[in-house]
Amino acid sequence: MSERTTEILVVGGGLGGVAAALAAARAGHRVVLTEETDWIGGQLTAQAVPPDEHPWIESFGRTATYRELRDGIRAYYRRAYPMRAEALALAELNPGAGKVSKLCHEPRVALAVLQELCAPHVSSGLLTILLHHRPVSARVSGDYVEAVTLVDTEGRETTISADYVLDATENGDLLPMAGVEHVTGAEAAAEHDEPNAPAVADPLNLQGITYCFAMSHHEGENHVIDRPRMYDFWRAYKPEFWPGPLIGFSAPDPRTLEPTERTFVPNPPGDPLAVSADQSADAGDKELWGFRRILARGLHRDGAFPSDITLVNWPLNDYWLKPALEVEGLVSAEDVKVALDEAKQLSLSVLYWLQTEAPRPDGGVGFPGLRIRPDVTGTADGLAKTAYVRESRRIRAVTTVTERDVSLEIVGPRGGTRYPDSVGVGSYRIDLHPSTAGDNYIDVASVPFEIPLGALVPVRVRNLLPAGKNIGTTHITNGCFRLHPVEWNVGEVAGQLAGFALRNGVEPHQVRGETKLLDEFTAVLDRTGVQRHWPDVRGY
Repeated sequence: MSERTTEILVVGGGLGGVAAALAAARAGHRVVLTEETDWIGGQLTAQAVPPDEHPWIESFGRTATYRELRDGIRAYYRRAYPMRAEALALAELNPGAGKVSKLCHEPRVALAVLQELCAPHVSSGLLTILLHHRPVSARVSGDYVEAVTLVDTEGRETTISADYVLDATENGDLLPMAGVEHVTGAEAAAEHDEPNAPAVADPLNLQGITYCFAMSHHEGENHVIDRPRMYDFWRAYKPEFWPGPLIGFSAPDPRTLEPTERTFVPNPPGDPLAVSADQSADAGDKELWGFRRILARGLHRDGAFPSDITLVNWPLNDYWLKPALEVEGLVSAEDVKVALDEAKQLSLSVLYWLQTEAPRPDGGVGFPGLRIRPDVTGTADGLAKTAYVRESRRIRAVTTVTERDVSLEIVGPRGGTRYPDSVGVGSYRIDLHPSTAGDNYIDVASVPFEIPLGALVPVRVRNLLPAGKNIGTTHITNGCFRLHPVEWNVGEVAGQLAGFALRNGVEPHQVRGETKLLDEFTAVLDRTGVQRHWPDVRGY
């Protein structure tokens, strides 16, 4: 076993982890960032999910560094791709012309930009990135986490001691390892007086996960994969709350739950420059090819690309049969392996159905020219490196954000809790996908919200901070706090908070609880471009 020390250890290289590491390194601190896969970037890269963002993201409602990331992605396309002059001239270029986001793009481009942002800090020696490292245990003394032990793909263990430990894992993996008080699944409605929470708490009631994949279409070619092992099961599976088989083009509308037909036309005609991506006006999910398109061939010179590339993260391949999260005494590591395998089989079955049985507009069936793209996801099977995780363990925090803080119906258009310790902002509908308890979609309008510092401070532990989806939200409010810009904001603040505490010889609880320290810390956030309050906005 090898050992090393650092000032700040960030475990998990997703968006929150990268933002945390960058914030701390830019402030001059020694940081070790670890990642289980070989790609940093989490949702944008290893999970292959284009960013879900609010309608004002181009102008405000994000941190300066998140804007830097978005600008870098656009600059990469302008520099490296054979784009039409009209596309190059667009200040708000949407590389994939997808409808889910104003910045649909390929995972590898986000990876390249994130690596570029990290590069100077790696060269300076302040930032060390350890890929293929998974946490397995933590050493704890009282209310302090002293060290975390990680294992690499060869089984070699490394123990890293740190003044501050940030949990940026996708599932909040350090929380049980370090004995940090936390919650899984759904709280009872009575705990926080949440109208959409279940009557009885259910620690196993988790939003479904998804193994995303990318595909292109090549008319006249045959790219049909081998029949998936579980195809017969998934082809016949019909949830009680679904209008037909799960694998089909009919699915509930998330906002109304009414049966709704989706359409699917590969490489549709029309100029992608005309696509408008504004989910507040149109969710965009009814036309599946264009919903999460990540490369639009029509934005480029004729003949540069034989096909668009689209990302499959649809109602058809959400998996919720079993929890994919270990819960002591309830869900084992072996149970999780089974769930992840079944989720992969579902996505492969969706692809096989599209290739062989899906109804075509011309009356035929199957699109054999659909080709899964392992070159896009960086994997052998073409599925994303990891499952898209919507809901992780959550700390028991000093402040818990509840439905009553953000629901438009409850607080009204001028409402929403305003926090004296706000450290960021976000906006997204409360968007819960079908869950392991058999819940249908829960989709509730919400107001633009603030992120309280208290949601990043555990009730007891002094030097572990959440840096992702594991902050003090509930099962319900996780539905609007879980997306890309908020995860980045949370990670950035966690990195800043750890650095501020180190420089000033204080602890996060003091920063949150003492007015003078809080003022000094929020001044740091203001200087570094963290927006902490919303202007008066409408249209959500």
